[in-house]
Amino acid sequence: MECKNVSLFMHEYLDGDIEAADEQKLRKHLQECEECSEHFRELKRTIAFIQSTSHGSAPANFTEGVMKRLPVERKRAKARRWLQGHPLLTAAAVFFVLMLGGALSSWSNNSEFSVSKQDNVEVKGHTAIVPEGKTVQGDLVVRNGNTRIEGKVNGSVTVINGSNYLASAGEVTGEIRELDQMFEWLWYKMKSTTDNIVHAF
Repeated sequence: MECKNVSLFMHEYLDGDIEAADEQKLRKHLQECEECSEHFRELKRTIAFIQSTSHGSAPANFTEGVMKRLPVERKRAKARRWLQGHPLLTAAAVFFVLMLGGALSSWSNNSEFSVSKQDNVEVKGHTAIVPEGKTVQGDLVVRNGNTRIEGKVNGSVTVINGSNYLASAGEVTGEIRELDQMFEWLWYKMKSTTDNIVHAF
């Protein structure tokens, strides 16, 4: 039997797939050929070594140790990855921050008396007056002053940092709001901005 054919029998034997007749041929050849016999012993030693190392296990805190040694991800990179993964939330957050910033700036910088421009509104000092028998079309907004409604308002009345007086003859078809707190005013501003955007579309 040639040595190159014996190599196949060796592998079949080590895998446990060899047939009885082929095993007899292998044994006979290994007794006669010292070179193949040495090669067969080396194969057996290699398999035994591999099997002995395959049962090894990692130390107790191996995974935690590896994770601790990894470089720490920078906060900016982590934030950038999150922002790229959530574009709609990012856009909504940016919109909210800009709107809040604008509203806060408007609140802190605007302490002057102002009245929305409508016909039939008279201004005396820091008071906006809707005279008896007169009608204001649309919403009336008074900032840093008072209102006195003796006539009719076809819309809502909003008084920011002031007070509202509704005479017995006065009539308002919409809501009457007095906003004295900054957060109430912010909520009103956000709601009116959202309403304007919805009506635009």
